[in-house]
Amino acid sequence: MMTIRARVALLVITSAPTVKNHGLSQHTENTLRLSITFGKRHMPMFAQQPGTTPWWRSGFCLLLVLLVTGCAARPAGPPAVTFPPEPVSGDGHVIFVASNGWHSSIVIARTDLSPGRIPEAADFPQARYLEFGWGDAEYYPAERATIAMTLRAALVPTPAVVHVAGLGPDPARFFPTSEVIGFQVDDTNFARLIDFIDASFERGGARRAAAMGPGLYATSHFYPATGRFHLNNTCNTWTARALIAAGFGLRAAGTSRAEDLMHQVRALAQTR
Repeated sequence: MMTIRARVALLVITSAPTVKNHGLSQHTENTLRLSITFGKRHMPMFAQQPGTTPWWRSGFCLLLVLLVTGCAARPAGPPAVTFPPEPVSGDGHVIFVASNGWHSSIVIARTDLSPGRIPEAADFPQARYLEFGWGDAEYYPAERATIAMTLRAALVPTPAVVHVAGLGPDPARFFPTSEVIGFQVDDTNFARLIDFIDASFERGGARRAAAMGPGLYATSHFYPATGRFHLNNTCNTWTARALIAAGFGLRAAGTSRAEDLMHQVRALAQTR
């Protein structure tokens, strides 16, 4: 039997029920600190002191809650940080990466879509911008998420959904507490980005996917998606892959958390 000495330091963590406030999901979290020390003293895996809560239930499971809730929650994030791209001249497009510190998404101008591309965009005829996000099919749309729902999303590859929102103002104004970074891309890379987003919809052979239900905002919907959600393939991993498709030099591995993704995105913004 594999033996280790494990010590877990766990501060109190609370996850309040998800509530809808003006179309936004909110969570309350305190601080989680988890440390595991390996040493020479042999102790059976998952061993515990009598009368104590197993660390794998108190620490590991709560850590999973923090990782997964990011792909649905929109709590207050950092002050908006916008890197305005240079004005587009000739052929080119501006795309935006938005993050509230937990969840991330891609935003494009609706007028940049060629006719017939992403046919679901027809559901948002008044929108100036379209926001695309991806996440777990059960947890992401849930009005009130449960711990069991969260753990399923974290531990078992689950079906996914695409969240599409039609925005009126520009993304930095629509998400005033989120980080929004803009980039200019040429026609070729923009077309590849649209190909990636378009392929994320599960249409089952139909011309367009039918909305599964209302989204997180008044002008948004959820649609069935391709791919499976799990800890190594989260909403932020999807955003990273979308940017890679658009020609950006990012790594999708290790982007389960929004900050892992945005660290790379900020670096790109400073060099372009």
